[in-house]
Parts: sequence; C-alpha cells; structure tokens
Amino acid sequence: MTTVIAFILIFGSLVIFHEAGHFFVAKKAGILCREFAIGFGPKILSFKKNETQYTVRLLPIGGYVRMAGEDPDMPELKPGQRVGLLFDENEAVEKIVVNGKDRYTGLRMIETESADLERALVIKGYEEGDDEHLRTFKVKRDAVLVEDRMEMQIAPWDRQFASKSLGKRALTIFAGPLMNFVLAALVFTLMAVVQGVPMTDPVLGTVVKDSAAAKAGLHKGDTVISIDGAEISTWNDIVDVIQKHPDEKITFTVERNGKTMDIPVTPKSISEDGKTIGRIGVTSPVDHSPLKVATYGITQTYVWTVEIFKLLGHLISGGFSIDMLSGPVGIYKSTETVAKSGIIYLFKWAGLLSINIGIMNLLPLPALDGGRLLFFGIEALRGKPIDRQKEGIVHFIGFALLMLLMIIVTWNDIQRFFL
Repeated sequence: MTTVIAFILIFGSLVIFHEAGHFFVAKKAGILCREFAIGFGPKILSFKKNETQYTVRLLPIGGYVRMAGEDPDMPELKPGQRVGLLFDENEAVEKIVVNGKDRYTGLRMIETESADLERALVIKGYEEGDDEHLRTFKVKRDAVLVEDRMEMQIAPWDRQFASKSLGKRALTIFAGPLMNFVLAALVFTLMAVVQGVPMTDPVLGTVVKDSAAAKAGLHKGDTVISIDGAEISTWNDIVDVIQKHPDEKITFTVERNGKTMDIPVTPKSISEDGKTIGRIGVTSPVDHSPLKVATYGITQTYVWTVEIFKLLGHLISGGFSIDMLSGPVGIYKSTETVAKSGIIYLFKWAGLLSINIGIMNLLPLPALDGGRLLFFGIEALRGKPIDRQKEGIVHFIGFALLMLLMIIVTWNDIQRFFL
C-alpha cells in the first residue's frame, strides 16, 4: 500500500505540474482550455469549474490540456440544418441545441442559412413559421452548443490556440517541460530543508547509534586527516576507503577540538548491487545555512539535467535497447525499491523523474512538446505557419507510434518483473 500511495503521489505530481504549466500559460494568453486531464482513456473522475472540465482517466501514462482550436472540436452548422436557440435577456444566443430539442423549453427553432461561430459570432436563418425573412442572430462569446447531450462552449477565434502569436504559442508548449524542472528544484530544496545540504569536506556527519563508528569512538564533527596513513581531502575519499575494507581494521587519524588522535575502526561488510562493501555507520556532513538551502534545488537540478543529457548521448552513441526504457510498470517497481530506503530517497527519485520527463518532452519528436516546438521553429524560419492539417497528421502518427512504444515497453516491464 505504501508503494501504491507513493506511486500515485509521485506520478500525479509530475503530470499535474507538467500540464499546469501548459494550462496556466494558455489561460494567461486567453486560450480557452476545454479539458485538463490526468491520464488517458476512459474517465474515472470528472468535474467542471468555470469553462474547463477536469478529468482523471484510466491509463496512467501522462496527461493533456485540450485547448480550443487544436482539434476540429466544434460541430459545424450546415445550411438547411434545424437547430433550437435559447436567448438571454438581451436577445443574444446563449445555447444552440443541435439535437434532443425536446429536453428544452423556450427554444426558438431556426432553419440555418449560414453560421459563423468563430469570428462574426452570428447565425443567419429563418425562424420557424417565417420562411420569408432571413434573420441574423447574435451569438454570445461564451455560448454553448449542445449535441448528443454534450455541451461545448464555442471558441471565438481570439480564444483559439492558433490565433495567438508564435511567441505565446511556443511559451505555452514550453511551459509544460519547464514546470517539471521547477518541480525538481522544489523537491531538491525541500530535501535540503529537511536534511541539510551535503558537503564534500572530510568531516563526519551523524554517527549512527551502535554502529561500527560509534563503537570505535568516532564523533560527529571529527575531521578526518588520514586513514591508514593515506591523506584524506574529501568525503568521497572516506567512503572509498571504507567500502574497500569490509571486516578489516583501518585506523582513522582525526582532529577533534584541536587535538589529533588515531582511532581504529572495523567496517561492517554488507552486500550492495552484488558486491561486498564496508560500512561504518556515519553520514556525510551537511550545511543548513539559508543560502546553501536556497540554492541547492537549482544547482542539483542543473547537475542532474547535465548527467541525464550525458546518459542520453551514451545511449545514442553506444546503441539503443528497449530494456533501457521503463513505462508505468517499471517506474512503479522502481518506486517500490526506492520507498524501502526512506522518504528522502523518494524525494530524490521524484526529482530525478521530473527532470527525465522534462527532458524527454523536449526531444524534437512528433506528438511531444519538443516536436511542437520544432514546428514553431520551422514556422519562424519560413515566416508562415505549416499547414495545420499536415502538422496534425505528423503529430497523430507520432502519437500513435508513441502509444505503440508505450505498450511494448509496458509489456517488456511486465515480463521482466512478473513473468
């Protein structure tokens, strides 16, 4: 149950932060956001607030913000089509009922001659009982169209994604991955608040009770000068020597309160990743100063971003294998392993996952945010947008291939962990 809760919290946070980036920048730009979804597939939970439907869907493989104009989401009113109109007190159309008209009272039936629900916001037609006079009906900017019992708010052109400047569109798409890096920085900062900022100085941090270090007489704050006569200059030097001497007595030369003393210690042997290493039960020194804590999140996000890019470079140059990828099942199993190590390790895992998602979404592949940004770059060079239908086809194919890859990766994870 702990793993399930940890997975839901981590996965949910990653998706919510990512989609919130798209959502809030889109709203700031005046784009109508029809849906904010966590997951894909059938709806599990759904509620509407203002003009946006918030949904939780069955398949935990991401999320999306559905913005007006990105898909052919509005039904088209065709000449000769009979619709029912509901008006407000100013005689402006506030609801357009395409079918199921018997469920409404007060409808005025119109035979449509033409309709423009994007720019002019008018419907022209003949009212029932008057076939001679063509009338023009003004449509409210937030009018609702009803079809098959589904209500959809119309989207005037200036509220559609495509109507916005190239800069606003690019920023709306980039904001998703950006928020993953922001989340990572927040997580690492929270880690620093809880445990302090790890230091590289050769100083002993917390000494675990009843550990080899405690029994030998080592204290928190001891500065390690040498071990078995070998000079020590960093915390990593201490770790390397200890790990190489399981069950072997080694002598620490430390400085404590201005005095130098030699303390023999026998590291306890443990198995880690198939290897036997030594441990004495001390932690690295930490810094709780406000400045260090405040900057730790940003520096760690930068460091891990660089490391992940290096890893991607090695994967590309060294050959790619499907086993290098993990889907929701693989992430769940990894979360289960990390959860056993404690809350701090879960925080670090969440931060690393967030950076990974941010980087992966910036890859210039169709259906990903990076693919969208690539098309915007081409648009900037051409001086005009690429045909929306052609771009849509490319992204649709990319999305289909991405879903196929997700299925393969998930099946591979299931075989690896359960079969």
